[in-house]
Order: sequence, then structure tokens, then C-alpha cells
Amino acid sequence: MKKKKGKAKIKMSEGKERPHMGEERKNGNGAVAVATRAVKKTDKVRLLLADDHSLFRAGLKDLLDGTSHFVIVGEAATGPEALEMVEKKTPDIVLMDIRLPGMDGIACTRQIKKTHPEVTVLVLSMYDDESHVLEAFNAGANGYLSKLLSAQDLVRAIETVHQEGYLIPGNIMTRLMGGIRKLDLSAMEDANGVVTKSELRVLSSLVQGRSNKQIADEIFVSEKTVKNHLNHLFKKLGVKNRTEAVVKAIERGLVSMQ
Repeated sequence: MKKKKGKAKIKMSEGKERPHMGEERKNGNGAVAVATRAVKKTDKVRLLLADDHSLFRAGLKDLLDGTSHFVIVGEAATGPEALEMVEKKTPDIVLMDIRLPGMDGIACTRQIKKTHPEVTVLVLSMYDDESHVLEAFNAGANGYLSKLLSAQDLVRAIETVHQEGYLIPGNIMTRLMGGIRKLDLSAMEDANGVVTKSELRVLSSLVQGRSNKQIADEIFVSEKTVKNHLNHLFKKLGVKNRTEAVVKAIERGLVSMQ
């Protein structure tokens, strides 16, 4: 992709062939991506910009519109406008700010995923603390990015989330794992009564970022047993890999903070 002169970096302040299903990989800025769709994408990616700062929207539009990858189909300065534009323009991806007048970005994301689950919502925010990240994924967001990303990393991240379904930047994943203290096992049992206590213990360790060997040592079983538990969990959660399982736990509100 050609980079425009003088626009190598945007200060995000308030002023093809697809991978196999279930394949995990990291993009250039260390983001963890999960392949959840196997749909061939040949047209430009249709983007809706939802942010109350017109200068920020203009910067995004200048960067993304008219490229070989993206086309801006609409802009919204408020939450209600964002919902209206989703209905009218049917975007592939909504770039969603958290702080929107009328209805905040978290509530908008929740409503969009309820009425249009096929639409990808990528949150762009100045906040990268664990509570905001968890809120966004609980609402159904497909990805969460900092507004301070370079232009190149932002473009790469949008391409990745469109192709692969989910995106959690490496720095946010690290902070998220550091902030997660426990898994709400009772909520998990309510959500799916067939999950065993052993599987719940494995999921709890998985959410905290532990390896199979670490999990095995922690619960006094073999690594093979851990792998079996993981395979059963993946099937019951409807996921393909470890990262998807973590995202699913976040989406269901199964992780809690101390």
C-alpha cells in the first residue's frame, strides 16, 4: 500500500487469500488475531467512522478513503447517528470511539451486534486500561485499538480484523492478562452446564495466559490431559483455539477484576 507523504503517522488525540479457520497469528505490531471466517473478500472494505471529533474523522478519512483497500461509506458524530448509518449504509466495519454523545460507543456496539451481528466493530480509543477493554469485548467488539497507533499499524490492524475476525493488540493483551485475577466459574456453569469443573479450572488458567505445561503442573495432571480438556472446551464454547476461548470468556463476562 502506498504511503502518502507527510502522513506517515496520525496523532490520534481528541483535539486475497484468507487463513485457515482457527489459525492464530500476530500481525506486524504484535497483535493477536484469530481467524473466524472463511469468506473470500475481493471488494473494498466498507468503513463507517463513528467519532465526535470532526478533525479526527477527517484524518481517518484522508488516510483510508480512496485506497485500494478501503472506502468510507459514512460518518457519525453521535451514538444515534452511528446506529442510523449502520442501517442505511451496511458497512463491513465500524471504527467506533468509546466517548460518543447521545449513546456511548459501548452501548452502540452492543446494539449493533444485536441487530447486525455480521458487522465488525473495531473500537478506537484513547483508553487502553483493562476495564475499558473488557467492557468493549463484553459488548461484542471484534477488536480494540489505541488512537495513538501509527498510520501504517492502523491500516494493517483494520485489514487484519476484517480478514480474521478478532484483534487484540499485544500490549493490550499483556495488560489484560495482568489485570485478570479470576474467572467467574458460576457464570460459566450457568451459561453452559455441561462444562466440567476440571475444564473450568483449565479455562481459568488459560485466561491468565498460562501454557499447557504450566496448567498441567498447577492442577497435577499430564499435558495430554490438559490438551483433552482444551479440545472439549473449544467444542463446547464453539471456538477453534486458545485466543478465541479467551475472547469468548471476555464476551460472556466470565472474567472479573480485583
